[in-house]
Order: sequence, then C-alpha cells, then structure tokens
Amino acid sequence: MNMLWFEDVLTLLEERNMTRAAARRNITQPAFSRRIRSFEEWLGIEVLDRKSNRVEISAALATNEAEIRAMIARLNELRTKIAQHDPAVSIVTIAATHASVVSTFPDMALRARARFEGLRFRLRTANLNDCVTLFLRGDTNMLLCYEAQSVTPLQFGSGVRRGIWGQDYLVPVIGGGLRYAVRGKGDVPMNTPAIVYPENSYFGEALKKSQRPFGTADYSKNPICQTAFSSGAKEMILNGLGVGWLPFSMVHKEIESGELISLRNQIGQEMLDVAIYAHHQVETANSLLEFWAKKPVSTS
Repeated sequence: MNMLWFEDVLTLLEERNMTRAAARRNITQPAFSRRIRSFEEWLGIEVLDRKSNRVEISAALATNEAEIRAMIARLNELRTKIAQHDPAVSIVTIAATHASVVSTFPDMALRARARFEGLRFRLRTANLNDCVTLFLRGDTNMLLCYEAQSVTPLQFGSGVRRGIWGQDYLVPVIGGGLRYAVRGKGDVPMNTPAIVYPENSYFGEALKKSQRPFGTADYSKNPICQTAFSSGAKEMILNGLGVGWLPFSMVHKEIESGELISLRNQIGQEMLDVAIYAHHQVETANSLLEFWAKKPVSTS
C-alpha cells in the first residue's frame, strides 16, 4: 500500500474531477488514473464509476471522506512525532510558494542552520491555494508565502501561529534588448511587450486590484506571455521578452549589475510581507517561527 494513494483519493474527493485532481497532484491524468486503479486493486473494489463520458465517485468512497481525512491527519501527526523525537536531527516540512522558495528561503535556511545545526528541511512547493491545503491537512508543519497588503490576508484558526520574516516588494523590471525602450525620464511605451500574471494567481490578484500596468492582461496593451511562475518570468524578462513584475529580493542583484532596469519610480511597487505560519502543536516548527519572525508572533 502506498500512502500517496490516500492523498490522491482525497484530492479527487475535493476536486470531483480527474483532470483537476491530476493537476493538483502535479502529474498527468493517465498517471493519476493508474494510481487510483492501484488503490482500487489494494482495496478490492472499484471506487469510481467510469462511464463513457464521465467519472463518478462511488458512495462508498464519498461517505468515508471524513474518515480518510482523519486517518491522514493521524498518520501525519505520528510522522511528525517520530521525525522530531530528537530535536538535534529534526526535519521540518514546509509548504512554500514558488516565489518565496527562490527569493527568501535560501537566506532563511542559512540563518536557521546556524542556530539549529541538526535541522533539516523538506519543501513542498506549489501555488498558494495548494500550499494552504497542504498546511491545513497536516502534510506540512509550516507555511511560507508572500502576502500583499492589497489582498485579504489568510485566515486560520487559533491552532495556527503567524510571524513575519520581513518585507519585500513587487517591482516592474525590464531587461535584455528591451532596456533600450526606456525613455529619458525612465518610463516605457505602454505597448511594450509584457510578461503578465494570470488574474487568478496571487501576484496577479494583487496587481489587478492596484491596476498596475504590465501586471495582468487587462492592464497590458501587449501581453505576449502569461505565467504564474515568477522564476520563469524572470528568465524571460532578463532575455528581453517583455517587461514584468518580480519580487525585489529576486532581482536586486540584476538591478545593481544593470542587467535589469527597475521601473518602480515611474510605475510604482506593491509591498509584500513574507509570512510564516506554524501549527501550535509542532514544537520545532514553533521554535523556528519565533527565530525567523521579525515582528511579534500572532495567533490568527
């Protein structure tokens, strides 16, 4: 039996759709379908009714969703107790958004390792919604993400603690051959190609609410590429494919070297908090949160 099968099944119960569930699990739909079949073979019965044009979840599976959640939570709790039995070799599992892993986590990890020598990390990277799901489900001990002031903050119960590592900014930058499009006053033509964020992504939501030029397709005259992955956007911007918005911590070296030109004096910037969340009952995660937090720790 593979415990990943239960996480697959739970995702399927949440999405009620094979394609969306496979995307959530970051695998192809055929591979996801094979894992569900492996679960059925282990169980001894079929839990999906595979019809010609749709797939329906059986009542036997749907009615036991709460029990599946409880079992996964108990196993995660047991795993945490075993992994953190010896604080000197503790493993902390963190659900982290892609941008925060690239821009802020390396510095956080270096500082933590200097204080907690035996500490090891296991990262689960995903978009913010999936990171929150991993954290709340108990698959991870901590959550690391950006929080924009223009977007409603995350809401958790009293069993979750929150801290702030520091501040960052989303800044508009331009690179490659497009640097020559920058005018004498430091602005660029509004029809300049743009690398934009989807409106349903976290950065896209923040930039759209502030109506920032070149942030989303709605506020760009020439959006040539849309991506939610800021690390990929950075490479395209560096190569002169378009102007775009990136966390300052991700591009400050390139701005200093001249590879990128910052347009924040002309277009503005979006302030971001680097937020850390931890479950109250996980001692190592709480110690780490208190070490990392630059502001007083609060309970959500």
